[in-house]
Amino acid sequence: ADIPVIPDLEEVQEEDLAMQVAAPPSVQVNRVLTYQDLDKDLMKYAAFQTLDGEVDLKLLTKVLAPENELREDDVSWDWDHLFTEVSSELVTEWDVGQSERED
Repeated sequence: ADIPVIPDLEEVQEEDLAMQVAAPPSVQVNRVLTYQDLDKDLMKYAAFQTLDGEVDLKLLTKVLAPENELREDDVSWDWDHLFTEVSSELVTEWDVGQSERED
């Protein structure tokens, strides 16, 4: 009764699902809209001019800053330099505050 039995190949294939690789899902990739496309859509469609049909967003859309004014260059930060800069600004503000109190 304790004699091991060699299983048939068909039984092994049915049981060992961990060795099978599932086919990847097919996903349709949509084009990501640029800021320019979003700006055009914002001004073109009336659906974006109101929020919940009650709040008028026309004034807000008129004063939104363009993308080129919001873009900033990436600047790397050095901890020691940044700490020194902030510390010196705080000391300067503290000194100005002290001199104003003395006057």
